[in-house]
Amino acid sequence: MTEPKKPIPAVSFTTARTGASAKANELGMRVMQARAYAKRGEQYLLIKSPPASGKSRALMFIALDKLHKQGIKQALIVVPEKSIGGSFADEPLSKYGFWADWTVKPQWNLCNAPGPDEERADPSKVRAVGHFLDGDDKVLVCTHATFRFAVEQLGIEAFDGRLIAVDEFHHVSASEDSILGNQLRAFIQRDKTHIVAMTGSYFRGDAAPVLTPEDEARFETVTYTYFEQLNGYEYLKSLNIGYFFYSGRYLEAIEAVLDPAKKTIVHIPSVNSRESTKDKVKEVEEIIDYLGEWKGVDPETGFHLVALPDGRILKIADLVDDTDALRRGKVLASLKDPSQRNNRDHVDIIIALGMAKEGFDWIWCEHALTVGYRSSLTEIIQIIGRATRDAPGKETSSFTNLIAEPHASEGMVADAINDTLKAIAASLLMEQVLAPKFNFTPKNNGPMEGYEYEGGYQPGRTNVGFSEETGQFHFEIKGLVTPKSPEASRICKEDLNEVITAFIQDKPALEKGLFDGKQVDGDTIAQDLTLVRMGKIVRDRYPELTDEDQEAVRQHAIAALNLTQRAKQLAGGGDAGSGGEIKANLALLEGVRKIAMDVRDLDIDMIDSINPFEAAYSILAKAMNESTLKQVASAIAKKKVNIPYDEARALALKARDFKIQRGRLPDINAQDPWEKRLAEGVAALARFRAQASNG
Repeated sequence: MTEPKKPIPAVSFTTARTGASAKANELGMRVMQARAYAKRGEQYLLIKSPPASGKSRALMFIALDKLHKQGIKQALIVVPEKSIGGSFADEPLSKYGFWADWTVKPQWNLCNAPGPDEERADPSKVRAVGHFLDGDDKVLVCTHATFRFAVEQLGIEAFDGRLIAVDEFHHVSASEDSILGNQLRAFIQRDKTHIVAMTGSYFRGDAAPVLTPEDEARFETVTYTYFEQLNGYEYLKSLNIGYFFYSGRYLEAIEAVLDPAKKTIVHIPSVNSRESTKDKVKEVEEIIDYLGEWKGVDPETGFHLVALPDGRILKIADLVDDTDALRRGKVLASLKDPSQRNNRDHVDIIIALGMAKEGFDWIWCEHALTVGYRSSLTEIIQIIGRATRDAPGKETSSFTNLIAEPHASEGMVADAINDTLKAIAASLLMEQVLAPKFNFTPKNNGPMEGYEYEGGYQPGRTNVGFSEETGQFHFEIKGLVTPKSPEASRICKEDLNEVITAFIQDKPALEKGLFDGKQVDGDTIAQDLTLVRMGKIVRDRYPELTDEDQEAVRQHAIAALNLTQRAKQLAGGGDAGSGGEIKANLALLEGVRKIAMDVRDLDIDMIDSINPFEAAYSILAKAMNESTLKQVASAIAKKKVNIPYDEARALALKARDFKIQRGRLPDINAQDPWEKRLAEGVAALARFRAQASNG
């Protein structure tokens, strides 16, 4: 077994600790809650906000206003699993300045009913929803499953005049096989309910979007970014995110990254994954044996008691072993005990399989350690969110994704490479969502209100502005296309991370950007990624947009991604600093200022010429064994195929622009790799057309 290399975080973020995230206004609302409450009159409201930003309480404020001042009959709060129902327990909001308290009668919090989360209809809970709708009580809390079955039995019209609030909204999907997604579309089409949707992953998902574009257009969006949330903390100083590779058994490798001195949630791999030993209970026992000497189980909490060599007793909550329902119930109740919420010493380590992800509020968690790649980027973001709570004395927090290195003898190299690519995609996404928001305008468009410009705004030069109040940047970019339609403007304002997510999940783009020209012959042509692959993703995702608006979205998305990468590199973030950590920190602002100083004309052609995955490769090279890295690159090189039709057509269109600009067609023998690539695209398209005419 080869030990993992010294952990090198892929993403590192240091906060300003302004305390703004926790400050409340005269109504007892924090920043995000006040922002959402200002939109309380909207019929359809989508709240995109990170974990721990107070979405549950924001909904309480909005729901009370709708019930008491907007004529809404009742509010139904819908959560993905029973454990999250506790987030909507009674709250004395008037104690903090609001004009009403939040109360839920015990019989109407169906998440407190005994039994597991429903995967099939529970007749008693479905009947309870019907009784609630027939009565005069105001608030009901239930799971997504109970709500789905109730809608199926009672019909859409039974919910007229009511508020439906869907927590963890990313569980919904626009795909045809999503029952809840279909029901929500039916509610929107009927247009007789109010809907508040909330998600801690403020990109909407992975393969399938949550809402169709026409449905989403009806929602008013409230966005509160990770940058705002973390920068406004009082205690948490830094967040480190890394993927670390090992060979052999994870139960041996885990010793290098599991620190018993840190409050940790460990997510062991699914029993169906290649990392699993297929015996989840014994895996937990082996982790406990590594940590220390087992001393029994606490009779009150159900926690394992483990003695460390220094004499300290670790308290470990086991959420994996489900063979004893009473013990498991005791452990869950102990973890949710409100009287222990502020007790740092209540528990030290939680070991879980499918639980303790979203809606699990343990403010003291300093380390989220996940073995093997999880099913989606959304899930990764939710797991990271467990470690991003602010708590007294908690200055550093980490997320570690422990991934098995590909190995030729495994016979599963393809799966291992996929896990590697997915882990890199997750870190790139988190880097993007942790960055400040970017606003782009064409050169000489003029300054934006509220932004400070280095040396003052000056027409004719590169202007980069920063807003201290919002933590947002303004870039002027030469050659930038401005979106024309309201939908394209909305995408450029709200949904760039959606586009970037689709791009970094695109395997051909990741493979080409990371490995072409690194360990094998060939060179990465950045425009193949920034123009061709990103262009195709935008066209496929937003086919209803005009060509000009599609190009505007493409440019805005690639600018946000590449400027984040470039600013980090200029600030020193691409290299390991002291202690092996990445110096991204708040030096990102310095990196942006260096862009302004180093580049006389910041133009879209220059941005398109940057490989978005260059910085990610430098991190990967530090984290992975060199021979394994060569093996992965070689395996990917063998998969290279001829230019597909869509790509050939896109290259041919760019070749047409090349001819307009230079008065000649691109030369297939050119020294410039991009010009050569354009010529190859023209030739490939000609072959496709010749084959079609002969076919």
